Amino acid sequence: MDEQAKKTALRMIPYGIYVMTAKTADGGVAAATVNWVTQTAFAPPLIAVGVKADSGTYAAVKASKQFVLNVLGKGQQGPAFAFFKPAQLENGKLSGEPFHPASNGAPILDNAPAALECKVAEIVALGDHHVVVAEVTNAHLHREPTGRPDEAVLEMKDLGPKVFYGG
Repeated sequence: MDEQAKKTALRMIPYGIYVMTAKTADGGVAAATVNWVTQTAFAPPLIAVGVKADSGTYAAVKASKQFVLNVLGKGQQGPAFAFFKPAQLENGKLSGEPFHPASNGAPILDNAPAALECKVAEIVALGDHHVVVAEVTNAHLHREPTGRPDEAVLEMKDLGPKVFYGG
């Protein structure tokens, strides 16, 4: 296989940017920027999220079987970059972002336009990222998008010309 062609072709897949949060076994919180997300079913509402298998967020999701997928909106590059690093809980904020607990205990970022509370249905453990299939148990809309909802989402291309994931 031509490695450069593979990398370029895989990078042509468009990605939204999200922050996945979960409560840890010791009562703390974990969070990470994720971008491999898709809806997989309408009834029940299911999503699939690719999560780095050696991350703290993956460990928390695997243990708790619950998480929140916070949808970042246009202009929210700051939070996207903040959660590329391990989350820090300081002064009641998570990596500088105000939040409140969802009914499942995971953090909902107050400034995210939308958030989905999820319950893990299955984990497909293949490769360096595992696919978490989860049922959406609650949805929060913090601000109504103008125009198409999918155009309100922060996308990988919005993070700059040299920021890629995958390939």
